[in-house]
Amino acid sequence: MATKHEQIIQHILSLEVGHKISVRQIAKELNVSDGTAYRAIKDAENQGLVSTIERVGTIRIERKKKENFERLTFAEVVNIIDGQVLGGRDGLYKTLSKFVIGAMQLEAMMRYTEAGSLLIVGNRIKAHELALNEGAAVLITGGFDTEEHIKKLADEKELPIISTSYDTFTVAAMINRAIYDQLIKKEIIFVGDIATTIEETSYIKSKETIARWYELNEKSGHSRFPIVDEKMRVIGMVSSKDIVGKDKNIVIDRVMSKKPLVVQSKTSLASVSHTMVWEGIEVVPVVDNSGMLQGVVSRQDVLKALQQIQRQPQVGETIDDIVSRNLQATEEDETVFETEITPQMTNQLGTLSNGVFTALITEASSRLLQQDRKADITIENLTVYFNKPVQIESILTIKPTLLDAGRLYAKIDVEVFNGRKLVGKGLIMAQLINR
Repeated sequence: MATKHEQIIQHILSLEVGHKISVRQIAKELNVSDGTAYRAIKDAENQGLVSTIERVGTIRIERKKKENFERLTFAEVVNIIDGQVLGGRDGLYKTLSKFVIGAMQLEAMMRYTEAGSLLIVGNRIKAHELALNEGAAVLITGGFDTEEHIKKLADEKELPIISTSYDTFTVAAMINRAIYDQLIKKEIIFVGDIATTIEETSYIKSKETIARWYELNEKSGHSRFPIVDEKMRVIGMVSSKDIVGKDKNIVIDRVMSKKPLVVQSKTSLASVSHTMVWEGIEVVPVVDNSGMLQGVVSRQDVLKALQQIQRQPQVGETIDDIVSRNLQATEEDETVFETEITPQMTNQLGTLSNGVFTALITEASSRLLQQDRKADITIENLTVYFNKPVQIESILTIKPTLLDAGRLYAKIDVEVFNGRKLVGKGLIMAQLINR
């Protein structure tokens, strides 16, 4: 039977997009406490099912698909440009497909304005009206207001009309920046993106016997399975070493390993890969906030995803992407690397920043291990000695040296030169993820 928390989430899912939700209403309709309703609504917000909008309340929204993650809602635009909503509050949950800058004749402007778009324009009342009638929201720059009949039209159409004190160019730059940040987030892979679903997951109930392990082992070929109680909460794990030599009629909860490591769907791929390597485990259960089994993620899933990331072009560049792109092996030695210090890699003084220095030695070490051991790394310990400023447009030479390596770990010493002058050093202890 579903818990009260799950019942509330299912109830929220059944509501129409745009439906207003309150703690008191949910508590009354589903006969639960205000605290239970509040926690479930917050969980729904984390899952992207609802959004809390100032002076409007909590509204059921359409969950963003990963491929449409770069789209912003009008409510997010209001927060980005510190805007004031003049009308059409009931449409703040909607997403915009594009924005149009209204710096042209009215007829030309309307050719580009379509349903789902956002018209960025100044104090042009006729443009406000035409855009709303086309199904587009309106963002008025320069701090201007609009007429009352336009506000009423926005309410009728459920399309926001927003005012901001910023000029058109600044607003466009701010929205572009926000979309770019969303694109960077889109590239981050979470456990939920690669894990098997609960329908595809093999698990054993706590009161079943060891015989059930043999059935699942023969059927799936796996040797490690999560153990769940009557409420589907993960309470243990069982593997071949737990049941070897034991009677098949023994109840599984007597031989299982208790308090297993678990992850949630929003755990990053980098984090779970580190956990698997460090703990030496092949399969980790995926659970929700209440500990209920949602699926499992295996080491094979993680390795496949890590390799896929390396093959995919980045859409939104982070500093790490810039570092990786600029770092090139020298012609004389493919284990020695060079890079030019670009403006994005410097601090406010125009010299190489500490964070970028760390990223450079980490990236160089990673490439060395890929060449030498055909393995990826996850950093366990990093000691940095960075004591000489490096000016913008300098050419750095980075020389990583493998000091020691085993089957699962490596120790790397990294020296960084500006010309012939040593400007910094680093010592890295890393776990190896074999491909």
